[in-house]
Amino acid sequence: MKTREQIMEFIHKQKVAFIASVDEEGFPNMKAMYAPRKTEGNSFYFSTNLSSMRSRQYMRNPKASIYFYNKGRFKYEGIMLTGTMEVLQDDEIKEEIWQAGDTMYYKQGVTDPDYCVLKFTAEKGRHYCNFKSESFCF
Repeated sequence: MKTREQIMEFIHKQKVAFIASVDEEGFPNMKAMYAPRKTEGNSFYFSTNLSSMRSRQYMRNPKASIYFYNKGRFKYEGIMLTGTMEVLQDDEIKEEIWQAGDTMYYKQGVTDPDYCVLKFTAEKGRHYCNFKSESFCF
């Protein structure tokens, strides 16, 4: 079983995360995102558009999942975390995770009304490696 530190080390090495939401009909919806901009304890922060379908889904139903993986030449490893996603619009967190190139997506800068932060809080997870899966609490 991996330790929490090993899990976080693995997550921080990945460049892409897959995030899942639940639509109005109860079906899972998945999307690739850049890796979290910030991690704090069991919380992961992503930037996105407030007007996006995903943001609206999280506002209706906060149940969420995120997945990280690495496919090597001979080894595949993945970590799935399940928990809840919040859509944050407060200026402090928006400024904290803002990056210079973000103006490409948000023309008005950090105060763009369409810019928001997704905060995922993990409750539990599942690790897969070498044909074995293990569940863990986060």
